Order: sequence, then structure tokens, then C-alpha cells
Amino acid sequence: MARKVPLDIETYNRKRDFSKTKEPRGRKLKGKGDSFVVQKHDASRLHWDFRLELDGVLKSWAVPKGPSLDPDEKRLAMRTEDHPLDYGTFEGTIPKGEYGGGTVMLWDQGRWIPQLSKDPSKTIEEGHLHFTLEGDRMKGEWVMFRLKPRRGEKAEPWMLKKVTDDYADPDDGNALVDNCVTSVTTGRTMAEIATGEDVWRSNRGGQKGGRGKRKASAAPPAFEQPQLATLVDDVPTGNGWIHEYKYDGYRLLLAVGDGVATAWTRNAKDWSDKFKTLVKAAAKLPAGCLIDGEAVAIDDNGKPSFQLLQSTLKEAKGANLVFYAFDLLVDRGEDIRKLPQIERKARLAAMLEGVSPPILYGDHVVGRGEALFNEVCKQGGEGIVSKKADAPYRGTRTRCWLKVKCIQRQEFVIVGWSESDKRLGFRALLLAAKEKRKLTYVGKVGTGFSGKLIEEMMGRMKPLEVDKAPVEVPRADRKGAHFIEPKLVAEIAFTEFTNEGILRHPSFIGLREDKPAKDVVVETPKYLKKAEKKSERPTAESLGIKISSPERVIYPEDGLTKLDLANYYAAVDPLIMIDAARRPMTLIRCPQGRAKKCFFQKHDSGTFGPDVKHIPIKEKDGEMQDYLYFDDIKGLLACVQMGTVEFHGWGSKVDKIEYPDRLVFDLDPDVGLDFAKVKEAALRLKALLGDLGLKTFPLLSGGKGIHVVVPLDASKDWPTVKSFADRFSRAIAEAEPEMFTANIRKVQRQGRIFLDWLRNQRGATAVMPYSARAREGAPVSAPIAWEELDRYDSGGHFSIRDADELIERAGSKLLAGWGKASQALPDA
Repeated sequence: MARKVPLDIETYNRKRDFSKTKEPRGRKLKGKGDSFVVQKHDASRLHWDFRLELDGVLKSWAVPKGPSLDPDEKRLAMRTEDHPLDYGTFEGTIPKGEYGGGTVMLWDQGRWIPQLSKDPSKTIEEGHLHFTLEGDRMKGEWVMFRLKPRRGEKAEPWMLKKVTDDYADPDDGNALVDNCVTSVTTGRTMAEIATGEDVWRSNRGGQKGGRGKRKASAAPPAFEQPQLATLVDDVPTGNGWIHEYKYDGYRLLLAVGDGVATAWTRNAKDWSDKFKTLVKAAAKLPAGCLIDGEAVAIDDNGKPSFQLLQSTLKEAKGANLVFYAFDLLVDRGEDIRKLPQIERKARLAAMLEGVSPPILYGDHVVGRGEALFNEVCKQGGEGIVSKKADAPYRGTRTRCWLKVKCIQRQEFVIVGWSESDKRLGFRALLLAAKEKRKLTYVGKVGTGFSGKLIEEMMGRMKPLEVDKAPVEVPRADRKGAHFIEPKLVAEIAFTEFTNEGILRHPSFIGLREDKPAKDVVVETPKYLKKAEKKSERPTAESLGIKISSPERVIYPEDGLTKLDLANYYAAVDPLIMIDAARRPMTLIRCPQGRAKKCFFQKHDSGTFGPDVKHIPIKEKDGEMQDYLYFDDIKGLLACVQMGTVEFHGWGSKVDKIEYPDRLVFDLDPDVGLDFAKVKEAALRLKALLGDLGLKTFPLLSGGKGIHVVVPLDASKDWPTVKSFADRFSRAIAEAEPEMFTANIRKVQRQGRIFLDWLRNQRGATAVMPYSARAREGAPVSAPIAWEELDRYDSGGHFSIRDADELIERAGSKLLAGWGKASQALPDA
């Protein structure tokens, strides 16, 4: 028998200070003798406390992963001290710093029935229990058995295991843990319990405490009309477009609430039951998000297959299903549809970082659409979708989203079938589509069917059979034809339409359950306008900004002109505007070039023109001043036209001026200090901030240093953020004085790196990502990934000549979601 571990009710009392916690004081009570309870407990780590009433107390085990319904999966259950029966109705919060501090949910409750002929008071001491549960969630037969403790282990390890019966689920052992996320008594989530007052109900005296004021549960966002793409004949070119793989599946909007999610089709049908595996995975994402994407079935070759998708849904299995997320409409309760496409995708990439399949980030490339299209077609894909990088999300069909197909594929309405003299069922399906608001016949499709599919199709069509054809069908195709109501929609691949409007070389792909017949129209590719087709990248002139004195040399060492600088900014429009848009800006203007007089400017009396906006901000002396900002590339280029080279922005945006959305630590090395030391310091700073739970991103400053950028959720005000940056920097400088100093005086910087935290105070600015610098070589500040830090030997690696490379890098997986993370500043 295992050594005795103190687990009695007195152990429970010794561990708690009942003047600080609402938990009931331990004592033995006379109960019914057969109750059990499971409490979900988010303490130092999340676990499920499994408790059985026995001998006047609750015998208790902590189950780290929760109960599994798979009989082949044993779950570790660490025996803890006995708890009083009163504890079986406790739900609320245990104060931080107290034993078990955290949130407690009443996750399950009910009756337990020990195995007949066995005395559980004896078998528990012997190290085994066999019982049946009649709970709200846990049901059927279960067993528990004690393990031999490892050397030095003080706790008493047990195993909890489901017995094979009608309540077992070998295919989804985690079903209870994943799907049951609310209290069985109050219906609250863990988040709701954490924000409300303590709640616990006593069997012996009604209710103590109260629900208190608490936040409402974060329900999934409402359905929004999805944006649709226009079919075109050519790939749009230029750096103002991003390009995505055209996935072969069902369009879905995933609406995520607090531990729950809904899958909407493009026509607002709730298909959560059809896509249970996707909904289950989405429920773990941050609450308050509405995500646009495509549900796809992946075949054995790793490619999307529409026919496999249909068979997967029919068999109600989700092993092949994935969801490619390619847009974000609502981000944690914030409607971001008005933001540029490229920024929405950056937020989406950041939110999905580290998320495992079946939820996948739908990646893209910036520019280079023709190369992607050729590769997709070469691999047998359907085509690509091209999207304007700076466009908002609109719930309609627009030319901001374009689809280009490798072969023609469209939906058509099935209006009948022709008899076959060689096989059971049909020879071909008769097809139609709306053209000029009238249902028009487009021909027959007789390939792409298996015997099983023909049988299924006949089962769907027979009940819809009618005497009269719903469309005008040529005499040759009427022979042996049966007609049906125009309700079924099929997706068909074909080469082209004949001059008579009939499909050439059609092949059946599958039925479309997500699109009603009334919406099926003939799609003919629209030709791109010359402006959309042109291959050169955007210029200041093409964006409507005339640059005066375009030949004026701004960088004399490199011969680069004012027009070169303006065209650089025009080319990186979709990249720089992610961070620079709607942020109070300080400009560095060099009207006569960088080698002559340059000066700062942060106010504007209107001389920059209508594309540069103003926001009144109260300064330290109490005086109101109009600060300048812009919300599109025209405003930025208007500043360049007035001689601006560099753009330095506040740490907050004009919409929430007193609440910064980023921290910036500028690593400014002593003169002559090797850049390798700066990289070493950046990695050290990354680790230290990571210890506080903060995700960071490196930025080559375009100068001699590196900026470490920390995105924030704009929940703390400027004094709080400044205080944190100050205390953090001084603590590091004191702890590691050989590497860092937090003192701005250069005399204190000898052989060290100044950790400049002063940019994190109201009114201070930092250089914007992709901003040019007024330095020799025309360098620019450039986002990089931590993984590639070693390859750079200066903070000015990139220049305004490298626009194409910067654009290509921005579309890579390496930089997906750079600078985006919803994270709160630590309280400490």
C-alpha cells in the first residue's frame, strides 16, 4: 500500500485563510452520501477538480486535462485533500495569492453509484474505485486506480478512465472538455465568473453572495454579407494588389463568441452542425471575432478537393476538413471593415499565430500575381483571387476583389436529366442559368459521375420531376428528357461557351448546397481596364499627386531625387499605411535635400492641402494645437511634396489618442559599438519582455540601431505606459549594466547601449516602419523577423531602391502579422 499522504479535512482548513476567501470552512456534514461534483479551476494552471461524496466529505482529485470519453485514454488525477460537502456548490473566485487562487466553475454535478458488493470506503484505501456517474455531463461507468508514486513525489497520483459503454466516445475523447464551457448552474463562462462577484450556493441555507455587476457574455458577432469577387480575364499587376489561392470549397464566415462559434454560409445559413470540427476549433479563438474564409477538404496529395468535401460532409466526418481564414471583419468586438485589406490581414495573421489546424491562415503574395497564377494553374488549381491592398471590406460584389480562373468553373441550375440506355440512372444532366433575368438553357453534362453519385442524384431529382420544361430546350436535347423544378445547383468545369451560349467540354464537379438556384447567373469574364492591367508599380502621379521640382536631388551621395522618394512611398503604400495611417505625425522636412537644413514639423495650418488632416491636442501648457495626420497615401505624398523625408508617429492613433497601442524601445549603441552587440541586446530584450508575457517584433531603424516594438491593446493610458517603460528599462540597466544604460547622457553610454524608453510618453514619436531616413544611402526603417536577425549587419540594410524586395518580403509567411498582437500591458 502507498505511503499515507495527509488528505483529510484538517489539511483543507490549514491551507486556507477564511478571512480572505469565500470558500466554506471544512467540516464533516451528513449528506445524501452519493453526490459528485466537478469544478473547473483556473489556478496556476487550468484543471478539473473531480470530487466524490464519501464518509461525510468530498474525496478530491485534480485532473489536469479533464475527463476523456475515450476508453483507451487514461487521464492523470492527482489526489488532493478532502473538501467539505459545502464546497460542492462553490462557484466564484479565490483571491490571488491565496491557496488555489483563481476562478472556479461548477462544471458538473450529479449522483455516483459505487460498484455493487464493493465498499468504496475500503477500495479507495486499497487504491481503486469502480462506479457509475449520473451527472449533467459525465455519465456511465468509470474506474479510478492509484499509481505508485515516483521517487520524491509527495502527491498521490491516480488515473481516471472511461469504461466502454453507450456514453463512451472513442473518436472524440475531448468532447466534454472542448464543448462544455459554461457552468451547469449559472450558465456563465470562466471569463464571466472572473469578472463577477463570488457566487456559491449552499444546500443548507440558500444563497450567499450574489452575481454582482458583471460583463455580459461575449456572444458571436452577427452575420455580415460577405464580399464577392468579379470574374476577370487577366491578373491585375502592380504592388497595389495582393493575391491569394482560390480555394475549392464552401465559403464560410466563422463568428466566435466566448467559447462558442457559429459557421455561416454566404447566404446566412447556420451550418455549424455540418462543420462541427471547424466550429469546435474556432470556439477556442478570441471572442468577438468574425472571420471570412473557405472550408476545404484536403485530399491525400494535400490539395483541396470539392468532391471530397461533399463526401466528407455526407459521412459527417471532419478528418479532412480545414478552414482557410483570409479576412477579418470584426476583431475582438471592433468592426474593422473600413480598414485597408492589408491591415485586416495583418491583424488576422497575428491573431492566428500559433493556432493549429483545422484553422489555417490563408496566405497571400504582394504583387507577383501572374507568377502565382501560373504556378496554381500548373498544379491543377482553380485559380487565384486578387484584392486591392488598400480597399475596405464591402459586403457586395466589387472590382476590389477579382477572381481569375485557370479553367472556367461556374454554378448552373439542374433543370432535368436525359435517360441512359447503358447505365442505370441518367446519361446527362440538363443545365441552365439566368441571363438577363431569364433562365436560359446552357447544355448538358455527362461526365464526372460515379455510379454511387448517379444513384444519389436520382434520389434528389425524382421528387422534383415535373411535366413541363422550366426553360426552352432545343429539340435535339428534349428526346428522352425528364424535367425537374429548378432547385438543385451544380458546379461545372468547362473550357468555354460556344457562340450559341452552350457549354463546351463540361464536367460535373459537385452539387452546391450553399447557393440557391435563384442566384445562379451566367458569368462572363470582364476585361480589365488599362489602368488595372498595367504592370508598372504605382507612382505619385498615378495616385493623383503632382510633385514639383521632381529632379531636385534629396540624396546627393546617391543621386536620388524628390521624385524617386515620392515614388518609393507610392510603391509601399499598402505597407507603410498599416502603421502610419491615422496617427499624429512629426515630419522631418528637408526641402533642399538631406545635406542641407532639415527641421521637425508637427503642426499644420492648412498649407499641406486637403489630404492632410488635423486633430486638436492639448499640450503640456494647456494650449490646444492642431497636430497633423493622414489616413491614406495621398496625405503622406502631400507631405513629401512639401519636402518631407521622414515620418515619425505617436504611439497612439487619433481615434484613441490617450491610449497607446504600442511600446517602442530604441536600442541606440555607443559610437563605434559593433552591430553584433546591438543584435545581442535586441534578443536579450525580446527574452525579458517575453518573460512578462509580451510578444515583440524587431525593426531595423534605418539608422545605427534596432527598435523592439511591443504592440498593445490600447487599454492603458499614457502615464501607465510611460511608468512601465521607465521602471522596466531602469531595472534592466541596473541588472545588466555591462550591456544597457537607461541614462540619455552620452557620457553614460560608453561601450553600452542606451535603452531609449523615452519614446513611450505622450507626445513622443518613433520612426514609422518603411519610412525613409534623411541619411546617406537613402535607408529606410524595415520590419524583420527575429529568425532572420543574424543576416543583417546594420540598421540601414534596406533603402528606397528596395521597394520591390520590401513588398515581396511583406507578403511572406516570415512577416505575416508583423507588429500585430492584442496584448495588455502587465499590471506589475
